[in-house]
Amino acid sequence: MKAACAARLALLSSLAIPVTLHAGDAKPFSVSLKPGDMHEECVRLEAGQKRGYSWKSDAPVDFNIHYHEEGKVSYPVKRAAMRGDGGTFIAKIGQDYCWMWSARDKAAKLDGKIE
Repeated sequence: MKAACAARLALLSSLAIPVTLHAGDAKPFSVSLKPGDMHEECVRLEAGQKRGYSWKSDAPVDFNIHYHEEGKVSYPVKRAAMRGDGGTFIAKIGQDYCWMWSARDKAAKLDGKIE
């Protein structure tokens, strides 16, 4: 079971093209996702740091904010079949956090920003 999950995670990671933001960066993004594709925007945050974010999609996508630690993926935010979201994320621990969107069975046009 663990081997299958690790293989699936490796495959998903190879399909994603992460974009890393640095402190002070604020960048809008616009991405077209094919069915099953994903997009990530990643940033290093220390405990207590926060980032505002907002996004919208023309088709439902799965959305999460996650980080990797010791081979485990943790999801402080995880939502299914969303067409948009926004708010302020506050890091509980210092980590490289990734905002990730996954297209479902339809293509999706995704627009947003992380500040």
